Amino acid sequence: MEKFELDKSLANEIRARVLGDGFMKIVQSVRRNGKTFRISMRPVLIGGEKRYQAEMNDDGHVQVKNLDAEGAAAGLEEMIAQKGARDLHLMTASGDLHVRVTKKGHVLASRSAEMAREATVRPHDRVKKLPLTSFDSAALLRVAGIADGDGRVRASMRGKYDQVNEFLKVVEDVLKDRKEHKLHVVDCGCGKAYLTLSLYFYLTQALGYSDVRVAGVDRREDVVRAAEKMAAELDVSDKVVFVARDLHDLESAADFGDGFSPDMAISLHACDTATDEAIARGVEWKCRYIVSAPYCQHELQKSVGGPNADAAFAGVLRHGILRERLCDILTDAFRAMILRVLGFKTQVVEFVSPDATARNILLRAEYGAKPGQAGPVSDYLNLRDYWHVTPWLETRLAARLEPHLKRYD
Repeated sequence: MEKFELDKSLANEIRARVLGDGFMKIVQSVRRNGKTFRISMRPVLIGGEKRYQAEMNDDGHVQVKNLDAEGAAAGLEEMIAQKGARDLHLMTASGDLHVRVTKKGHVLASRSAEMAREATVRPHDRVKKLPLTSFDSAALLRVAGIADGDGRVRASMRGKYDQVNEFLKVVEDVLKDRKEHKLHVVDCGCGKAYLTLSLYFYLTQALGYSDVRVAGVDRREDVVRAAEKMAAELDVSDKVVFVARDLHDLESAADFGDGFSPDMAISLHACDTATDEAIARGVEWKCRYIVSAPYCQHELQKSVGGPNADAAFAGVLRHGILRERLCDILTDAFRAMILRVLGFKTQVVEFVSPDATARNILLRAEYGAKPGQAGPVSDYLNLRDYWHVTPWLETRLAARLEPHLKRYD
């Protein structure tokens, strides 16, 4: 037997415990050149099927892979064959096995007393029920930088963590009556892809969707490359893709890959008319669902308060902060009304607590009504003409809106 090598009986015991019933987790830390390489593997449920999630941490660089039984067995052989000083901790329902290989190559093994633990593979059950705690999101949060190496949500990321959780709640509610298990989603203005990746894992691991593809679009090349790297580390590059392009410049949904047919368009805090572009793309792609949490609104402020404005609002429009907030409300009202004109059942709801962010409005829309109904059209034209403005979204979707609006002009 070579130096640092595990004897045959110990290696076979590890194989039997990991690949047999009651396996919970195995972690091995290898020390080399003053650095630590850590690999762990645990059983997980993905799309209702048992898989093995392997996480490799090489001096802070994390990579995650989801393996089938054959892949897990091959990965385990690599762990057993490792050389050098290392520590191995194996947990099963019946007890733990600790193996320490010293710098001199001595192998020390110890076993816990017999135990009777539950080893059912299921989502974590946390005290506070949140979308990101309803499945094993530890690797996702670490790779995305939301959590630290110990799995704790970083203080600086708490706001983003809360926003993603609340957005996922809305998505789940929007989809509650959906029977199909196929869902293709476009995240318009995906930024650092916190929501993009979280949505994929939530749909597949918590909600049980079996055919999920998510595409993220952002104009910043460096941001997209970083997002692609995270998808690769989480082993989902074939299901979560990113495109470095201005949303308006996309030719069609085919830019996201063969067979990609968007069912939902989402956007989280896209600024000003970028939110309108996301909504417009959702309409043009014939998405059934559009979910958008707007951020800053500036476009309407340029035209509100002109010479034809109602004098009764002069006192409001005189003050910058009041003018800004009024235009925020009007912009989101126009967006919701335009969606209603186009046949979407639309709600404007509170997104997160005002304590988390002042930008706490969210639009949720589902296609399913007859476009151009008199009520929605009349509501829109009355508000638009009262303020003597043309919302940017109307201009953007002019070809689709004009047939419905001109009948009432």
